[in-house]
Amino acid sequence: MKSVRKLYDWVLHWADSPYGALALFILSFAEASFFPVPPDALLIALVLGSQSKAFKFALNCSIASVFGALLGYSIGYFLWWSNPNEFSSIAYFFFNNIPGFNPKLFYDVKSMYDKWDFWIIFTAGFTPIPYKVFTISGGAFQINIMMFIIASIISRSARFFLVAFLIWKYGASIKSFIDKYFNYLALAFTVLLIGGFAVIKYFL
Repeated sequence: MKSVRKLYDWVLHWADSPYGALALFILSFAEASFFPVPPDALLIALVLGSQSKAFKFALNCSIASVFGALLGYSIGYFLWWSNPNEFSSIAYFFFNNIPGFNPKLFYDVKSMYDKWDFWIIFTAGFTPIPYKVFTISGGAFQINIMMFIIASIISRSARFFLVAFLIWKYGASIKSFIDKYFNYLALAFTVLLIGGFAVIKYFL
């Protein structure tokens, strides 16, 4: 836990440097394919420091994350298999270094893609579910790239612009609330959104 906390603090220290926006871009890019710390904490810190740039930071975060998702997809598409149905050394590197990511979860994700398609990408992009697991798996299973890009753009933008808007609107008073409850808020929003589309589909 101490190492995770140190990594978290290292991420946050960029908010007090002249390179905060660049660090946010790099972090957002990396988190979508291999880095363990999500960019939300740095986004919040940067917006608190300059609320007038809130949506610029959110756009920065969103664009970088989508490009990072494409890197993750490319890793899965080009580097994941050494032979058909045989994992490469790159795959084993990810299994050994991303907590919870293992062959069983990898094949479980395939089942989720088969069942939920667009919605599982959206959910992974918007909620605390490790997005990199789905970007890499999406490439490895060669899911439709255009659907992947569209779902990534919508989900990542929704997540980061929501955070930026709340900080822009309510300032420091909302920070502790977001830090404590963001995971639950994101999951609730996703359930409501998917449920709404399910109801529409049912009645139409």
